[in-house]
Amino acid sequence: MIITRKLAETPIMETAHGVDARNLYNTENAVVTIISLKPGQSLKRHITPVDVAFYVLKGEGIVEIGEEKETIEEGTLVESPKDILHCWYNESGEDLVFMVIKAPRPTKKTTFVSS
Repeated sequence: MIITRKLAETPIMETAHGVDARNLYNTENAVVTIISLKPGQSLKRHITPVDVAFYVLKGEGIVEIGEEKETIEEGTLVESPKDILHCWYNESGEDLVFMVIKAPRPTKKTTFVSS
């Protein structure tokens, strides 16, 4: 059986970040979320209890992982190990859209860190 989902038909989740975040895939093995940040938007700094991979689908943004920040462009994958502070910032004039892959699906809550 082929299972499909369309991003446009996937509801926006309510998150602490207050941005457009949509879960496309959610099983005990992994979670795939698409996040869209408008110009000037950012996520809240946080620590995830599982490994995370980010893939930039559209635009350019700044990723913060641990003590490092780097500008990341479309078509780039970024790895973030579990239990490390990370965040995304859109300081460009265009939308930033990226895929978040968490594996396995977290069983503990994400920890938010004040700036």
